[in-house]
Amino acid sequence: MVHAWLAFGAPPGEGQQVSPLAQIVTLLLLMVVFWFVLIRPQQKKAKEHAKMLTQLKAGDRVVTSAGIVGTVIQVKEKLVTVRTANDTKLEFTKGSIAEITEPSGSE
Repeated sequence: MVHAWLAFGAPPGEGQQVSPLAQIVTLLLLMVVFWFVLIRPQQKKAKEHAKMLTQLKAGDRVVTSAGIVGTVIQVKEKLVTVRTANDTKLEFTKGSIAEITEPSGSE
């Protein structure tokens, strides 16, 4: 059965030749698609997250990357103190804050 499949292949040395220019253009096209599909959206999301962290202030209701919900008590340079529903105070790094669910001042 395998021999039958091999019989359908092109004889050695008679395959189609692809120009080097066509190979380079194909490679560049794949790199551009890769950039717009994977890298660019990830950079945009990281930029938005960094902007959100700079706007973080006491009184904001937040969710951490671990899923802990609480209210920000204090914001330091690299740490954030959060109070949970049962009045437990926890310290997190700023990067572990996933989102601000309610900014302070909103009802």
